[in-house]
Amino acid sequence: MSLIRTNTVRRTGDYFEPEMSDDPHVQKRVRAQLELVDYTAFVANREAISRDVGALDTAMVQRMAVSAAHARAAWVRKAMAISDSSALPNNQLIEDLAGARAAFEELTAAYDAMRRLVERGYVALDTGAAK
Repeated sequence: MSLIRTNTVRRTGDYFEPEMSDDPHVQKRVRAQLELVDYTAFVANREAISRDVGALDTAMVQRMAVSAAHARAAWVRKAMAISDSSALPNNQLIEDLAGARAAFEELTAAYDAMRRLVERGYVALDTGAAK
């Protein structure tokens, strides 16, 4: 009896990964179990997020994108103002700059998270198109 090795895509991360059996039936069973785990997580996310966030529309997405853009501009504007001065920046200026960067990074992360909600099917995006 010959053995057939199958290739699988394995995520890297903090998951425990025991030695995989060479038996294709065992591999198939494990993949089916992992698919069930992933589907269970998907359903839980879809239910919780759609209940808490609700449907999104393009105006919401645009507002989030504009907020992130304004935060980026404010951060860069502060950095440019600091660089225009010939004096060394004091701690308060640096803290203000760091706060502006943190605001931009948080809004960008929130925008990316909102995008993933739609991408993964956790919430619907109402584009206003006729149905």
